[in-house]
Amino acid sequence: MRNALVVFCLVACGACVGYERTSTLGPSATGVAALLGNWTSSNLVSSANACTDFKWNATQQTGNTASGTFSATCAGDLKVAGTANGTLSGSTVTWNAVATASVPALPACAITLTGTAELGVDSIRVPYSGDTCLGKVSGVEILKKN
Repeated sequence: MRNALVVFCLVACGACVGYERTSTLGPSATGVAALLGNWTSSNLVSSANACTDFKWNATQQTGNTASGTFSATCAGDLKVAGTANGTLSGSTVTWNAVATASVPALPACAITLTGTAELGVDSIRVPYSGDTCLGKVSGVEILKKN
């Protein structure tokens, strides 16, 4: 009888105690809303086959896709400005950017970048590759949410 009373008390007390687990592995916002806002990279050292100083201001959301303005510096001295969008699936972001690049003393040219990024708690790891009027570019940038 005493054992039954102890088990009853444990079950009854267990029903009163809550359990909550907080994960730090995913984004703090849920779904595609986690992509919205201003994102920037901190790498400012440009090279001939890479892009740096990424900025993405994601302002629009449709379904699981966020889009907005994009800028970067590519292939040494190409100043890039255009649009980018990313589609979120779990914590993976498939993205692309279409922009116009300009450099002093040369005509403007088209640039395209694509990649599959990984969304973290407060950052996005962005592997990318693409084409510019000065050649191909590729690399990895880490964007932080502002």
